Amino acid sequence: MSEAREVFLRARGRSFTSFNKDAESQWKGPFYFIQGADPQFGLMKSWEIGDCDYGGDEWEQEIRLTEEAVKAINKLSPKPKFFVLCGDLVHSMPGIEWKEEQEKDLKNVLQKTHQEIPLVFVSGNHDIGNAPTPETIQAYCDSWGDDYFSFWVGGVFFLVLNSQLFFDASKCPELKDNHDRWLAAQLAIAEERKCKHAIVFQHIPLFLQKADEDNDYFNIEKSLRQEILQMFLKAGIKAVFSGHYHRNAGAKYNDLDMVVTSAIGCQLGKDAHGLRVVVVTEDKIVHKYYSLNELNTNGLDQELVDLLKTK
Repeated sequence: MSEAREVFLRARGRSFTSFNKDAESQWKGPFYFIQGADPQFGLMKSWEIGDCDYGGDEWEQEIRLTEEAVKAINKLSPKPKFFVLCGDLVHSMPGIEWKEEQEKDLKNVLQKTHQEIPLVFVSGNHDIGNAPTPETIQAYCDSWGDDYFSFWVGGVFFLVLNSQLFFDASKCPELKDNHDRWLAAQLAIAEERKCKHAIVFQHIPLFLQKADEDNDYFNIEKSLRQEILQMFLKAGIKAVFSGHYHRNAGAKYNDLDMVVTSAIGCQLGKDAHGLRVVVVTEDKIVHKYYSLNELNTNGLDQELVDLLKTK
């Protein structure tokens, strides 16, 4: 496997090869990572012309924005532990003619990320389809690695989920069953409290503003949402980081922080194109959304830098 290709296929066997579990299962002190979402090459043109199904034949704007994101991340010191992209890597759905070219252009940008900053990928609806099939999920895995997996960093347990299986698994029920059994086993590990924190990454938010809000295209169906929330709370999950909404949102539900991060690419609200910096200390998880320009120009706030120095 070529070195460039390996960068995108580190999620294998439901684990992540950049981090060794034995070496990373113990707390070593504060660290941080970068979360981005929805570079979604092709959406900006589609949104502009009002054809979100077949209008995504140009993505120069998204290339430029993602280049800005990579440039900002590479300038940071100390370096983040990893850069996670929470889904909708490109806009074209499976079977749409531009998908392969969009993915190629995205990889050309992302492979410029500093080699000491691993790339973590989360599947979104545009990556595997609104109603994924075994074939669309396999195609994603061939390009980006496993669609769900777990890994440890500095005593913190991270779970990457395939949230599309929560949304519509009608065409792949067996894969959903496998995902559910795996998730139950991972939550059991988290519940044993052998980790300093447990954090989830998924594309679709559980909720946007309130845990009991009505069903929406941008959240998980209410009854399933409540079931998942109770499972997460029981396991001690501290935070869920997502995208999908193309706006910043989220709220606390008991001890769980539901974080919805706006897009690197097309904005559907009033937020700037940006990234989220997440600092993990021994007793808390602190995060801030930065515009790409702000992060490129100023780097991390002193407040976050100081948190990284705490013992």
